[in-house]
Amino acid sequence: MKRSFLNYKTLSSIVLLTIGLTTACTTDDNGLDPVEPTESRWITVAAARMGDNPGDGNGGTLIYSLSSEEAKDPTVSIAPFDNGFIVPSNRTARLQSSEDGSTMFNISYAGDTGGQYSKYTVEGGQTFTQDGTGINIAPYVGTAPRWIKLFDGDQTGAAVYVNTESVVDDNGTPEDVTDDIYHTEATMGVVTINLQNSWITGFEESLIPLSEEEEANGYYISRIDMPTLNAAGDKLYIGARLSKVDPATGESDNDYDNLGSKTIVLDYPSLSNPSIITSAVGHGNTNGYRSINSFEYNGSVYQANQDDPNGSYILKIDANNQYDDSYVFNLDAALGVEESYVLAWRPAANGKAVVAYRDASSEEGVAGAQGFFALVDLNAKTAQKIDAIPYEADFYLFQYQGFVVDGTEIYLTQAPVGKNGNIYVVDTETGDVTKGAELVNVEGSHYIGVF
Repeated sequence: MKRSFLNYKTLSSIVLLTIGLTTACTTDDNGLDPVEPTESRWITVAAARMGDNPGDGNGGTLIYSLSSEEAKDPTVSIAPFDNGFIVPSNRTARLQSSEDGSTMFNISYAGDTGGQYSKYTVEGGQTFTQDGTGINIAPYVGTAPRWIKLFDGDQTGAAVYVNTESVVDDNGTPEDVTDDIYHTEATMGVVTINLQNSWITGFEESLIPLSEEEEANGYYISRIDMPTLNAAGDKLYIGARLSKVDPATGESDNDYDNLGSKTIVLDYPSLSNPSIITSAVGHGNTNGYRSINSFEYNGSVYQANQDDPNGSYILKIDANNQYDDSYVFNLDAALGVEESYVLAWRPAANGKAVVAYRDASSEEGVAGAQGFFALVDLNAKTAQKIDAIPYEADFYLFQYQGFVVDGTEIYLTQAPVGKNGNIYVVDTETGDVTKGAELVNVEGSHYIGVF
């Protein structure tokens, strides 16, 4: 018989005490430093309710926490859609958590509360207690900001936006000759937030500097996301998506040659001196979507790309703040598939990662063609599909946001749209997979990760 958990206030004291005892020997400032797994920690499950269409996640976000022991226990059953904590957000909330799982951070997405930052102490079950009054970053980056928590010991969050404007250059030709050149200027805004004290620590706007040739051919940066701090702590990398207009007409041009994958580099913490680096290996976008798309490991930053004509790559940016084009890790080749697309991923401190992906074999489900999980080794550049996690066509990963890393273990959720599923725990050293707590679903809704 399954055991349902609704209130963890008593267990909360025990777990928070355990966390306090283990934190002293845990260092995880960049998210990948070697750490020992905690004896117990909170695992917060995030659930996205349907709005108008199955899988859209626009009906709001609910969270529910359980201990890591319960998360691994298949006799435990939780129902966040019935008794979870409603996270303030007009649409799917953008969530982050502290490295030890004791705090949740949220910035509301869209609507009247869009851009409102708040944080919560995790107390078990549906109990999340707001810490402080929060802050509104909408005046800086709008009501639907893309943001991420930097791996600097839970100190800083960074939110970004890009505005684009069509510009016409007069070539100085006679008036009876139409020879104007259309290009698009992209203006980037970046704001940093002190997550502990809820104040804004920096804000800068700047033009995104593509080359003159690229701009003359109509290319521009149309979307940015996923700021990542380098190992030295003096540069911020921001993922980018390229788009293009026809320079002769100014109309959108969707049939164009992919340029090399690009990343914007800023001085940190000043957020100044923007430049762009370009990969000669990958030719897809690097902005990701809902989940963190790049991570510092062993002095370098490893970054997934998407929409690459040769399938997704894991790219490497070295300590010199340039792409390492000698590092070639293509998922199509490593997995023996075609049209791979990294939907979300997360490495552990040993350089082994769980990757959520789709490929040409993915079936068309209620929310589009979705995917599978693979165990990836960044050092060996190998990948193996995780068959122990079941695949269903209605499993939705495009909106996936969070994995939990605890030592060499990685927690994730698997539940198709409108169907029950489970938490799974992958031991990245052995490849063993534990089927954990049941996730009770409701019609049209889905789970978007653990924190």
